[in-house]
Amino acid sequence: MHIPFCLKKCTYCDFYKSTNLDFKARFIDSLLKEIKLGQNYLDGEKVETIYFGGGTPSVLSRSELELIFETLFQLFEVESGAEITFEANPDDLTPEYLSDLIKTPVNRLSIGIQSFSDENLQMMGRRHDKLQAAKCVEDAFNLGFENISIDLIYGLPSSSNKVWEISLQQAFALPIKHLSAYHITYHKHTHLGGLLHKGALKEISEDDSFAQFGILIETAAQHNFEHYEISNFAKEGKISKHNYGYWFGQKYLGLGPSAHSYNQTSRSWNISDLPYYIKGINSGGKISDSEHLSETDKFNDYIITRLRTKWGISEDFVRINFGDSYLDGLQKDAKKYIEGGSMVNNLGCLTLTRKGLFISDKIMEELIAPKP
Repeated sequence: MHIPFCLKKCTYCDFYKSTNLDFKARFIDSLLKEIKLGQNYLDGEKVETIYFGGGTPSVLSRSELELIFETLFQLFEVESGAEITFEANPDDLTPEYLSDLIKTPVNRLSIGIQSFSDENLQMMGRRHDKLQAAKCVEDAFNLGFENISIDLIYGLPSSSNKVWEISLQQAFALPIKHLSAYHITYHKHTHLGGLLHKGALKEISEDDSFAQFGILIETAAQHNFEHYEISNFAKEGKISKHNYGYWFGQKYLGLGPSAHSYNQTSRSWNISDLPYYIKGINSGGKISDSEHLSETDKFNDYIITRLRTKWGISEDFVRINFGDSYLDGLQKDAKKYIEGGSMVNNLGCLTLTRKGLFISDKIMEELIAPKP
């Protein structure tokens, strides 16, 4: 569920979003209609996870959320105990808002903290400070949210290794069960990307990036958080079920502007334009494009999604589902990375080492099969 509104655009974010909340009522009405249009996409299978992402879902009121849930539960069979995640900004999670939110079906929070350094937060254009960040987590836990995930960003120009260590220690001192940590990416059309292009900003060195990644892995391990995917760490039993579904090729239905869907034979994506999305939904017009997945597409999806995880690539799965030619090509391409210490082959399972995790994009690019 993509909720495409933000009160303010962050300096690093390239996700589709709108700061015009005048569209909110019309968007919700259109979203409810799209839910009805998509009710057969999953072929009647039970819904195991629901994820409210953004944008900023915490711009929604309790009554607006309940209206969405009412429609979802009417049209889909939602599994008992389904994981229902709600992304939120710390400054939105006041005790009053949390008290309303705990009364909805939401049972997992994903809080976009990004840093416990006020200097870093200001540079990223965030609306909260480090004290608000810590307080909202504690308030959420005390009100009954036991499954809390937070996001952090590292590799920032103004962030030393020491500042990153302090951010991590403050994060793990909180009652969280999951951490998503991402290296800053400078997208072309963002404020930070523009500064970098003009030479007004300088990236940290590759050595410092690698060091901060190492600090992340080691600190998480010290606090008994399992490193189960390149950017994700979890306490036992608290792996994100929603993201697990993506990595293991399960079907998913995306709703809202720029949302993506996948049904194992094709993928589709909605238009990244809120006014056109609303107009299309209400006039019966086209709001999405799609593509049929070839055998090579499916193989490449498997490589890209599974190599990101601790479960890795199964040679048996590749042979059974794609054939010997795909397996031979995979083994040939992986050989130099295994010999160079970036990958390991453990009983027919190919996984990345710490060295490989840091260059994972490069490895995936070489392991995927070229399209005919």
